[in-house]
Amino acid sequence: MKSYLAEFFGTFWLVFGGCGSAIFAAGIPELGIGFAGVALAFGLTVLTMAYAVGHISGGHFNPAVSFGLMVGGRFDKKELVPYIISQVLGAIAAAGVLYLIASGKDGFGIDNTAAGAFAANGYGNLSPQGYGVGAAFVAEFVLTAFFLIVILGATDKWANGKFAGIAIGLALTLIHLISIPITNTSVNPARSTSQALFAGGEFLPQLWLFWLAPILGAVVGGAIYRFLLQKEQTAG
Repeated sequence: MKSYLAEFFGTFWLVFGGCGSAIFAAGIPELGIGFAGVALAFGLTVLTMAYAVGHISGGHFNPAVSFGLMVGGRFDKKELVPYIISQVLGAIAAAGVLYLIASGKDGFGIDNTAAGAFAANGYGNLSPQGYGVGAAFVAEFVLTAFFLIVILGATDKWANGKFAGIAIGLALTLIHLISIPITNTSVNPARSTSQALFAGGEFLPQLWLFWLAPILGAVVGGAIYRFLLQKEQTAG
């Protein structure tokens, strides 16, 4: 149960910090943090929670990561569904708190025809820079695959595990720096689900891509590391 709670709170923090920075701080004229600030915020959420609760649950905070770690031989498939449920619930809870806070400002409303509304992910007309479904799928697939390679490599028994959280957090920052203009960056089905539920409109029918592409990418990344990159145990 503690592992599930750790995943709930870790995913809550990821959505609250990352999406919260996009909703509240990114677009303030002259003082806003912009794309780079949001990218850093997402990286910091994972970095901080990796050290806070990573030793309890492994610090997934993302259904795609759980799939990738399972394929990479680092996670028991029996725990997959409970982890995903915990992650999705944590993300939705965070989105609910963000909505509650945002509702405290006069004139608040979500324009679900606008790209990135309530920090939701999208393609086509809902992509920040108008990227189509094919480009969005490739970006989410490739970036999640490399995210898993970084995670598996940084947490390998041959690596310096004390710095794993930093490497993983910076990798997520880089991923956002690349792909916020493309899809508003998912690489995390729980994060996409929570924001789409509150944004509504066409964000919901597009949610399939932000489950399928990250999970497939994570599976491929997990397999690449396990079968092509992972250092074998030496005899003796």
